[in-house]
Amino acid sequence: MASPVSVFRANATALITGAASGVGLAVAKLCGSHSMNVILVDWDKAKLEQAKAAVKTKGYVEAHSIDVSSLSDWDTLKTAVEKDGRKLDFLHLNAGIQFTSDWTDSAYFKKVFDVNFFGVTNGINTFFPHFQDNQGEAKAIIVTGSKQGITNPPGNPVYNATKSAVKTIAEHLNFDLAKSSPSTSVHLLVPGWTFTGLTAQRGVTEKPAGAWAPEQVADYLYKKMSDGKFYVICPDNDVDWETDRKRMTWTMGDVVFERQPQSRWRDEYKDEATKTMDKMKLGKNQID
Repeated sequence: MASPVSVFRANATALITGAASGVGLAVAKLCGSHSMNVILVDWDKAKLEQAKAAVKTKGYVEAHSIDVSSLSDWDTLKTAVEKDGRKLDFLHLNAGIQFTSDWTDSAYFKKVFDVNFFGVTNGINTFFPHFQDNQGEAKAIIVTGSKQGITNPPGNPVYNATKSAVKTIAEHLNFDLAKSSPSTSVHLLVPGWTFTGLTAQRGVTEKPAGAWAPEQVADYLYKKMSDGKFYVICPDNDVDWETDRKRMTWTMGDVVFERQPQSRWRDEYKDEATKTMDKMKLGKNQID
């Protein structure tokens, strides 16, 4: 069976949402560097045109402005993509938004789920036939998650919930397609601290020293796909892989040991959490 990374090949066709900036644009450039055809999808028409000019490839580059929460927009996109019998080889469902509100704001809940969750499932629903029953050349579906959907820190419950939900969807998609379509791989891309458009929205205009650039995330995705990994948990310049592993392990312990949720941030557990993670030794398949 071909390696998942062999999807990066000349004349294969990639479609990436949230492609006008950040990680999406970096992955688009990665695809272009392998002479793939690149279809950029975003809501921001002006930034899309800039992104289109920034992607260099021996194939073609085209851009489509859609609202990923709208099924009718996805239907329009499907019609455009499938003209002349085109099929996708690479689908990266990356579009996302992040902002905060309060527990009384139902519009906040709906908006974030519409984009972050349904923006993913709409894309899967629309283009799933391009990837099912694939016994030939490698194809791939990438879903962008978040560490907040795994460790669930306080402060942004709806964003965390959407990213937890897409993690679950990606895991099921991987499991199902591994049986029915062994030449289609599915990967959950989980960036660490990355300087993107979302970061800029929070008032940070220059890349902090601790953050990765989007291009580093794209390169790490390529490496982990080369290794055949589903979970692509990116480190950054402040948090390494071992620290991520310990934090994720502690979080699951809330369930296993019946602690209060989000215990790492509760005063009564903070010292225990710090001491336990400091002593924790994680082997490849076990905890010592």
